[in-house]
Amino acid sequence: MNASPFRPARRAELLAAGAATVTVVLWASAFVSIRSAGAAYSPGALALGRLLAGAVTLGVFCLVRREGWPPRAAWRGIAISGVLWFGFYMVALNWGEQQVDAGTAALVVNIGPLLIALLGARLLGDTMPPRLLAGMAVSFAGAVTVGLSMSGSGGSSVLGVVLCLLAAVAYAAGVVSQKPALGSASPLQVTTFGCLVGAVACLPFAGALVHEAAHAPVSATLNMVYLGVFPTALAFTTWAYALARTTASRMGATTYAVPALVVLMSWLALGEVPGPLTLVGGVLCLAGVAVSRSRRRTGGGTGARDTAAEPRPGRVSERA
Repeated sequence: MNASPFRPARRAELLAAGAATVTVVLWASAFVSIRSAGAAYSPGALALGRLLAGAVTLGVFCLVRREGWPPRAAWRGIAISGVLWFGFYMVALNWGEQQVDAGTAALVVNIGPLLIALLGARLLGDTMPPRLLAGMAVSFAGAVTVGLSMSGSGGSSVLGVVLCLLAAVAYAAGVVSQKPALGSASPLQVTTFGCLVGAVACLPFAGALVHEAAHAPVSATLNMVYLGVFPTALAFTTWAYALARTTASRMGATTYAVPALVVLMSWLALGEVPGPLTLVGGVLCLAGVAVSRSRRRTGGGTGARDTAAEPRPGRVSERA
C-alpha cells in the first residue's frame, strides 16, 4: 500500500526508458543504411532527402493527432535545434564519414555526450551525479576501444576530423537547445517543426537531390527513405519524449549504447565479424550506460524512492 503513490512515476520512468531504447536502436540501424545510401547520394542531398521523408511522416502524425503550432515560447529552441541538429549535423556527419574511416568518425563524434553533459550543467542547471560521470567515463572508454579497433582500414583527413568534430558540437548544442522547448511544446511538435526547419536549411541541396535521385539505385533511395521515416521521424520523437522526462546529460549518456549496437548490427546484417577488441569496447559501452542510468535509492522496503528522479520545483525543463 505504501508503494502505490509511486506507481505512476515508475510507469512514466519505464515509458521514458522504453522510448530511449527505441531511439538508440534506430539510430544504430541508421549507420548501416547510411553506408548504402551514401554510396549514391552526396552528403547534402542525403540529408535533405532524409529530412523530407521525415517531415512528411511527422506531418501525417500531426494531422492525425491534430497537433497545432508550437507555443511561441518553444520556437527559439525548435529553430536552433532544427538548424544545428537536424540540418548542419546531418550534412557534416555524412560528409565527414566520407573523409575518415569509421573508427576515427566514431572516436570524434562520441565526444558529443560529454559536451551535452558540460553544456547541460552550464546552461540548464543539470546535476552531475557521480554515477553519471562514472558511467560516461566507462562508456567513452568503450567508444574509444571500438574506434581504435575499427581504425586503420581507411584513410583519414584533417577535413574529415574537423567535420566530425563540428557534427559533435552541433549535436550537443541542438540537444541542449531542444530541452527547454519541451517545457511548453509536445515531443511531436518539437520534432516535427525541428525537422521542417532542418529541411528548409538544407534546401540549397535540392538540385543535387533531384539529379542524384534520377540515377541512384532503388536500394539507395529506399535506404534514404528508411532513414527519414524511422531513425528521423520515429527515433527523434521518442528521443524528445524521453528527454522531456529526464536531463539532457542522462539522455546523452544513453546514446553511448549506439556503438555497441552498430557492432552487433554490422555483424548480423553485413557479416562483419567483430574482433575481440571491438567486442570488449561494445561491452564497456553498454556497462557504462547501465551505470549512468542507475540511481541511488534512499529509504527501505517498498517505499524506497529514486532520489535522482525527484523533480525540482520551478524547473520547467524537468516537466514530466
